[in-house]
Amino acid sequence: MKNIVVLGGGYGGVNIIQNLIEQDLPEDVHFTVIDRNPYHSIKTEFYTIAAGTSADTNVRMDFPEHDKISYIFAEVKHIDAENRQILFQDRSEPAAYDYLIIGLGCEDNYHGVEGAAEYTESIQTFHGARHAGMAVGNLKAYGKATIVGAGLSGIEVAAEIHESRPDLNIRLLDRGTSVLKAFDRKIQNYVEDWFMKNDVEVLHEANVEYVEKDGVCNNGVCYVNDVTIWTAGVRPNKLVRELPYKKDEQDKIVVNNFYQVPKDPQVYVVGDCASSEHSPSAQLARQQGEQIADVLYAVLKGEEPKEPGKLKLKGTLGSLGSSEGFGEMMSQSVVGYIPRLAKSGVLWLNKRH
Repeated sequence: MKNIVVLGGGYGGVNIIQNLIEQDLPEDVHFTVIDRNPYHSIKTEFYTIAAGTSADTNVRMDFPEHDKISYIFAEVKHIDAENRQILFQDRSEPAAYDYLIIGLGCEDNYHGVEGAAEYTESIQTFHGARHAGMAVGNLKAYGKATIVGAGLSGIEVAAEIHESRPDLNIRLLDRGTSVLKAFDRKIQNYVEDWFMKNDVEVLHEANVEYVEKDGVCNNGVCYVNDVTIWTAGVRPNKLVRELPYKKDEQDKIVVNNFYQVPKDPQVYVVGDCASSEHSPSAQLARQQGEQIADVLYAVLKGEEPKEPGKLKLKGTLGSLGSSEGFGEMMSQSVVGYIPRLAKSGVLWLNKRH
């Protein structure tokens, strides 16, 4: 029996499984999916949980069912690459593998800022997003919420909280001179104007020195604060950073053109854990998952896999509440209702797929 362990039921891992179980696989192939949750989480929508505008059930999906797939829902303690097995925190029996797919995603990068891990809320996990949502929802009228980081996640969190709780005083700390530095000036200006019109305070050239239970200290000024949400960068899961494989400057595992670890080609890496020229995204993980499925299918059939082609990403969409948005569509920067509608459509299609 060839046991393929899929470590992480995120976008990449699920897409690999879905593509492979549709193929004519050898009889001796079996998949074991390992995840801490008994459902697939739609991570791109965690900001709605943190803001309280969406129910938990809207960002959960059932894992695929198939006679070749079994599931282990548990917390992983260690990836034992030498003995080819996965060790668990509360489960004595390890999970052995012949092939391993690592898709554990990312976690917050606090950049060594004192108090950030202890006193900020996170949207990187389902549990973290729900905890953040409780903290925001329980604020009294005119409470203060600060979002650290003005990339895509920070923008969506700040805008969604404003829609959910317009009574709150919301502050966005941006390390750069303009929000959304990865986007062009048209989008940056549109988003800046949206925040100004909606009384969301944006502080540029921020330098968070430390975080306290009731405040954030930035550039020598300490702001009294009720809830702080951290969206100022991510890094690969701790279990991935501990692996004895070559990493890039962002601690992502360096892979070959087939998404294999060069020194251990039976290990594949997908999504936020794999070194790539592209920024992390659900779209990237899905496309990588499709390519890994093609490679692994050939390997399991005893054939020489074809080298995957160059990825063609279709742009990025972001929301400003329920009625406005921004993004890059067909190489054009678009703002307003159309990109928001497009994002809702993409989510609808993904759920049904």
